[in-house]
Amino acid sequence: MSFEKFKLDAKIMACVQALGYRVPTPIQLESIPPIMEGRDVMGLAQTGTGKTAAFVLPILQRLMQGPRGHIRALIIAPTRELSEQTHKAIGQLGRRAQIHSASIYGGVNINGQITRLRDKVDIVSACPGRLLDHIHRKTIDLSHVEVLVIDEADHMFDMGFLPDVRKIVKHLPAQRQTLLFSATMPEDIRSLANDLLTNPVNIKIGHTAPVETVSHKFYPVQMSSKTDLLKDILDKTEMDSVLVFTRTKSRAKSVALQLDKSGYKVTSLHGNLTQQKRQQSLDGFRDGRYEIMVATDIAARGIDVNKISHVINYDMPSTTDAYTHRIGRTGRATKTGDAFTFVTGDDLGLAHSLERVLGEKLEYQSVDGLTMSMPVYDNAPSHRNNRGNGGNQNNGRKLFSPKSKMNSRPKQRSFDSSNRSQWAH
Repeated sequence: MSFEKFKLDAKIMACVQALGYRVPTPIQLESIPPIMEGRDVMGLAQTGTGKTAAFVLPILQRLMQGPRGHIRALIIAPTRELSEQTHKAIGQLGRRAQIHSASIYGGVNINGQITRLRDKVDIVSACPGRLLDHIHRKTIDLSHVEVLVIDEADHMFDMGFLPDVRKIVKHLPAQRQTLLFSATMPEDIRSLANDLLTNPVNIKIGHTAPVETVSHKFYPVQMSSKTDLLKDILDKTEMDSVLVFTRTKSRAKSVALQLDKSGYKVTSLHGNLTQQKRQQSLDGFRDGRYEIMVATDIAARGIDVNKISHVINYDMPSTTDAYTHRIGRTGRATKTGDAFTFVTGDDLGLAHSLERVLGEKLEYQSVDGLTMSMPVYDNAPSHRNNRGNGGNQNNGRKLFSPKSKMNSRPKQRSFDSSNRSQWAH
């Protein structure tokens, strides 16, 4: 199955081909046809399944016809990074069609955005707070919007944005197409969908289950030993690029600083950074200047890096759904990945909930001198690795050899790109 089945305009198709994307992902196969027919869609899909292109491509196709220079499509996203990622995707896929977009979010001067909106913009990708600022200032005209996309609705709910979304909707034409995408469907999101969508096509892709291409390993550890365990894993495991999750902004900064002092090529991403520094961190992580990024959950929304081979949960996520979101950053678009999670005594409840979700896919790892014993429940998986080196199953990747203590700076590892065949946003 190829993108040709969608009968996209030749200019859009040329951009798809130029980017090397030939095989649609399941969410694209199921979403693009009804969106192109003008239907409302509620898509339940995990992070990393290709949902950005699932709505961007049919929006571009729609905008090939009709007037230009008015905002005809509005995409609302929970974070600056995700808004910018969507804006970038529109630019890549709509370049030859000369369809123009703008991204709107806080943390930067509003005047530059006002100037951009005065130009001929067809699509706006926005965060709710800054978009409301523009609405109140009357610096944006949403009266021509034909398509509304609410992306990652569950995280908008987590961040308290749903009231803002409802306020924004009041400024849109009543006659429009509405698309809502979410990885999970809590009751508040279902209520929002019922209010905004009309007779929607419901699509579920891998509903709330972690992606199949990721392996899962738990490391029982004392809080005081986490950083030493992290360094041990980084020293002994072959990795393309690594995303490390912490629970707080201060811990993300602290862990990154400790790794930097130990000679790792590391950056951090958290809410205390300016937009310029956030972008510098993301760009450096994408192009390989940094091999490791330490981030909080909210800051990591919208990270679009295809080559993340490992996700390490330095701190256990708060829910099983949050775990699915985190590990969705690796194993994207059928590539393989690994998820390592550090489990302390305070995390036992969620750890055993995840055991029930992951089942046979989960392995416990033991590293001599760093990990501790984990209580075994009757319904817990029996897969435990006590070889003392964190295990050596790496989906075909080579293991690191331990770094020489005399060499504080790790050698640059290979970041050669393989040919991508799927749109993995």
